[in-house]
Order: sequence, then structure tokens, then C-alpha cells
Amino acid sequence: MTRGVLWRVETFDAADFQSLCIMPGISTTMQTILLLCCSNVFMTYAWYGHLKYLHSKPLWAVVLVSWGIAFFEYCFMVPANRLGYGTFTGFQLKIIQEIITLVVFSVFAVLVLKEKLAWNYVASFVFILLAVVFAFGFKTAPLST
Repeated sequence: MTRGVLWRVETFDAADFQSLCIMPGISTTMQTILLLCCSNVFMTYAWYGHLKYLHSKPLWAVVLVSWGIAFFEYCFMVPANRLGYGTFTGFQLKIIQEIITLVVFSVFAVLVLKEKLAWNYVASFVFILLAVVFAFGFKTAPLST
């Protein structure tokens, strides 16, 4: 019986990971944003789709269906964060993700849940967009610990 490697873990840097990505020729920034958009579509359906489509089903079934949908969210979110980290900081990745979440959810709420986008929601989104301006618009030294 020969000895072999049962499990080999490779490490990749951002350049290696980009070469594995399915969108060659597209910038790292755009790939990250597109992957985050796909991720958020799945997560919105996992978290809120049951309100429209599975309302009469038992909670345990809804949770299982949501977990199944969320699996695909992770298939986009993890590569997006891994690819984007280095181009963006962890804080910036999270802020981008939250903005995308709000846009995707707003479209979902209006088109699928048939809810109206009220002025106070729009005002809230404007304040969140101001957070993006502060996160990306100023170059400051990180806080020391």
C-alpha cells in the first residue's frame, strides 16, 4: 500500500483566484460587484421569498427551502469577497454588499411583494448612500489598537 496525499489544500493569492474566475477580461472590481449582485438575489429570495410563495407551508419546511436557496448565495458571496479583498478592504466589501442588498430588496419588494416604495424609505436609503460616500470618499489612516 502506497502512501499518498488524501487531501491537499492549495493557497491562492488574488491573481491566482482571478484566473479561475468565470469572467475573464472583466475588472476585479466589476467581477466582485456582479458576484455580490447574484449573491444578493439568492439571499433575498431565501429570506423573503417565502412571504409570497410559501406562506401556507409549515415553518420547518420554509427554513429548509431557505437554507437550500442560501447555499447558492454562498456560492457567489464567498468568491466575491475572496476576489474583492485586496482591491477593497473588508469594511468596503461589507458596505458595497449592503448597498446592493438594499437595491435588490427594493426591486424585490416592489415587483414581487407588491409593496410601495414610500418617501421615508427613499430618505433612509439616501442616508445609507451618504455612508458610502464617507467610506470611500476619504483616505484616512486606520485606528491604531
